[in-house]
Amino acid sequence: MLWPPRDGGTPGGNSTGEEVTDEELERLYDYPDGLDRPWVQVNFVSSVDGAVAVGGRSAGLGNAADKKVFVLGRDLCDVVLVGHGTAAAEGYQGVRVGEVRAERRARLGLAPVPPIAVVTARCSVEPSSPLVAGTPVPPIVITTAAAPERRRRALVEAGADVVVAGEAEVDLRVALAALDERGLRRVDCEGGPALFGSLVAADLVDVLCVTFSPLLVGGDAGRIATGPEVPRRLELASVLHADSALLLRYRRALA
Repeated sequence: MLWPPRDGGTPGGNSTGEEVTDEELERLYDYPDGLDRPWVQVNFVSSVDGAVAVGGRSAGLGNAADKKVFVLGRDLCDVVLVGHGTAAAEGYQGVRVGEVRAERRARLGLAPVPPIAVVTARCSVEPSSPLVAGTPVPPIVITTAAAPERRRRALVEAGADVVVAGEAEVDLRVALAALDERGLRRVDCEGGPALFGSLVAADLVDVLCVTFSPLLVGGDAGRIATGPEVPRRLELASVLHADSALLLRYRRALA
């Protein structure tokens, strides 16, 4: 499927000349039915020369189509999973009611808004952070036993749901099990590179949604995943394009 086609068809259409509808996008990006475990879909944008950010933020790489898919990811999930470094750099706050499509979430049997689950080994989220203060749904802070107890206690007192997953480093299998216990199986991971690399190393990535922006950035920006080298085979699931950007979906390869 191409969106829009290079030759023939109509602007905003697929390779048959038909318009790509919201229903088609939902079908492509939705989670499997009847999940019995957390299903992790990772969402990233990258320049074609591999940069994960421009000026320290990913916003300089995306276009309208990428933004639409990003918002769709939040529409379809039970929980948004993000590393603390990315949340701080990108100015994260809690998802608000008007930022997701109420009709879609109600139709899919999802809560009105998904909570943000922040991974931080040192429990570095401040109780006054926009992620905690004034959000419609309490955030989930995933941390470790080694994190200062006073920080964990302060976040609990501020209304956050604090999960201890691991001793000195966050054990992502334990973290996902905790999300599962809360009925949060449709996991939309929005980065950053260290968290993505850790998910790859633990073989916990089911789908990667990656947009390649038509930019050459240069500089010293990092790549979308960092960490140990642990190759994991994927299969191409869909290809869209818009304004010279490629929007790709890869899923876990079948054994």
